[in-house]
Amino acid sequence: MMKEQLEVIRQHALEAIAGTQATAELESVRVQYLGKKGELTAVLKQMGKLSPEERPIMGQKANEVRAELESAIETQSVILAEKAMAEKLKAEALDVTIPGKTVPQGHKHPMTMALDEIKDIFVGMGFTVLDGPEVELATYNFDRLNAEEGHPSRDWSDTFYFDEDSRVMLRSQTSPMQVRAMESMDLPIRIIAPGRVYRKDEVDATHSPMFHQIEGMVIDKGVTMSDLKGTLNTVIEQIYGKGTVTRFRPHHFPFTEPSCEMDIQCHKCGGKGCPTCKGEGWIEVLGAGMIHPDVLRMSGIDPEVYSGWAFGMGLERLAMGRFKIADLRLIFENDIRFLEQF
Repeated sequence: MMKEQLEVIRQHALEAIAGTQATAELESVRVQYLGKKGELTAVLKQMGKLSPEERPIMGQKANEVRAELESAIETQSVILAEKAMAEKLKAEALDVTIPGKTVPQGHKHPMTMALDEIKDIFVGMGFTVLDGPEVELATYNFDRLNAEEGHPSRDWSDTFYFDEDSRVMLRSQTSPMQVRAMESMDLPIRIIAPGRVYRKDEVDATHSPMFHQIEGMVIDKGVTMSDLKGTLNTVIEQIYGKGTVTRFRPHHFPFTEPSCEMDIQCHKCGGKGCPTCKGEGWIEVLGAGMIHPDVLRMSGIDPEVYSGWAFGMGLERLAMGRFKIADLRLIFENDIRFLEQF
C-alpha cells in the first residue's frame, strides 16, 4: 500500500515539476511534495505502522523518490533560470540602428554675449583684461581710490562687510583692480576689469544686490579728457551701432577729477522722451573721468609726469540696452523661455 503511494507521489511530482513555468511556481511544487507538511513527508510518518521487515524496504524506496524529485527540481531550476534570462535579454534588447534622440544644444547667456563683445572691442584697442578677488580690503576698495571715511559708499547700509571695523567686504565695484594694476604693472597701462560686485540694493526691474561691472583705465604720458571721450564714443558706436548719439554731463566721483557721466540718446524715442528713458530722452550708460592726482600718488605714480582716465559701466545695463531687455530680473531668473530668444 505505501509502496503504491510513493509511486503515485513520484509520478505526480515529476509531472508537476516538468510543467512549471517560473521559479516561484517550482518552489511551490517543492513545498507541496518535499516540505515539512508535504505529501512525501506525510507518507513517511506512516512508517511506524509497518512491520520491522518492511521498514527498511519502504525507507529505501522513500529515499530514492526524494532524491529523484530533488534532482528533477534542480534540473528544472536551471532550465527556468536560463529561460528567464533569455526573456529578459529579449525584452531589454537595444536596437542600435534606431536614430538617437536629438538633444538641444544651448548657447551663450545674453550677459556672456554682451561681455564677450566688450572684451573683443577693448582687446582690439590694446587693452588687457584683468580679474581679481571678490572679497576685498577697504584699502583697495575705498582708501586708495580717494573715498575717505564718511563717504556714503562706505556706509553699512550700502556695503556688505565681513568685520566690525569695516575693513573686509564684498567688493562694491571692480575699481580696486585699477589700484592693483597700478601697483603691479609697468607703465603705460591699459586695462579693463569685468566682474561681479555687491551692493545692498533692493531687487527690482533695474537693481540687484549682485551685479556685474566693467572698469576701464588708461595711464600714460599726455592722456587727456579728449582721449577719454574719443575712446568711449568709439566703444559705444561699436556696441549700439554707428551714429549713436551720446552726451557727457559733469558729475562727481572721488577717484576722478574732472568727472562725468555718459548718456546715449534713447533708442526707443530718438530723444523725444518715453517710458524707457523715463521721459528724459537719454539713458545713462557709465560714469568716467580723469584719474584724481591723489589716486596716482597713492600708487606711486607722479601726476606731474603721467595722467590717465577711468570709467565704470554696469554690464546688466549694457546687456539690457543691447538686447532690448525691459526687466533686470529676467537676466538672473534662468527662465528657458526668455533665454531661448537670444
